[in-house]
Amino acid sequence: MRFTKDHEWISLDGGVATIGITAYAAEQLGDVVFVDLPDPGKTVAPADGLAVVESVKAASDVYAPVAGEVVEANPALVDNPETVNQDPEGAGWFVKLKLADPSQVEGLMDRHAYETYLGTL
Repeated sequence: MRFTKDHEWISLDGGVATIGITAYAAEQLGDVVFVDLPDPGKTVAPADGLAVVESVKAASDVYAPVAGEVVEANPALVDNPETVNQDPEGAGWFVKLKLADPSQVEGLMDRHAYETYLGTL
C-alpha cells in the first residue's frame, strides 16, 4: 500500500490499483454522509479530482494519486457512505483504476514514510 500527502491510499493488484482515503483523512472528515464517484471509463491524470466526499463538516475532493482509467467504482458507498468511516482502508475503497504508468506508484510514500509525514502535521 502506498500513500499521498493528500491522504489517499493506493493498493496494487497487477495493473489495477484500488484507491481510497486513509484512516487519518476519514477521522478528519467526521461522519461521511455522501460520496460522489466517477463513472467507469473516466481517465484521470495525477492530482485530477477523482471523487467528492461530503461529511457533516465539509465537502472534500479526492485526488487521483496516479494516471489511469476508472474500471470500477465502489457501489456500496452510494447507499452506505459511512463505510468510509468504518473501514477506510478496506471496504471503504472508492475506485479501481487501470494504471497508465505503473512506475508512478514508486513515487508515493510507503506506510512508514506516511506515518512519519503524519507526525509533522
